[in-house]
Amino acid sequence: MNTVRVKEKQSRTRFIAHSALYLALAVLLPIGFHAFGTSGRVFLPMHLPVFLAGFLAGPWCGLVVGLLAPGLSYMFTGMPPTYAVPLMSMELPMYGFIAGIAYNRLRLNIYVALIIAMILGRIMFGLGLFVLGLFMELPYSAAQFFSSAGVIVSGLPGIALQLVLIPIIVAAVKRGRYTVL
Repeated sequence: MNTVRVKEKQSRTRFIAHSALYLALAVLLPIGFHAFGTSGRVFLPMHLPVFLAGFLAGPWCGLVVGLLAPGLSYMFTGMPPTYAVPLMSMELPMYGFIAGIAYNRLRLNIYVALIIAMILGRIMFGLGLFVLGLFMELPYSAAQFFSSAGVIVSGLPGIALQLVLIPIIVAAVKRGRYTVL
């Protein structure tokens, strides 16, 4: 086997392994938060592994983890609520993909990349809410979501957690010289 094929195989294996790791975290972390009585809607625990996948394993890993995590979590745990699965399956891939592109390819500062990904992911959630709301009754409308209370206030603790933890974890992994890309 030539060197190019070996590297491609190692790259695919690494991608699968990282995707599985971050998917497992995306399912297990919300269980931990709920076990201590904290709301997933407030602390957004599923978002953390998706962002980390994008930052540490690249945009495609972030996209795959973000796309699969809500559905897998729902199948195994019943969380998030049924109506939120398709919405989060639109929002979370944007987080992982945009974070990976902005940080790894465009070389933006981690905070800038994180904020851009947060904004674009939330916009995608809101657009999905608008479209889904045309066909079924939802607990809140796109207009309510895009109000300051819907987008920022309810998830403020989670946003703060992301802004603090993600840069620390990414820096620790990079400083530890772990091979993640």
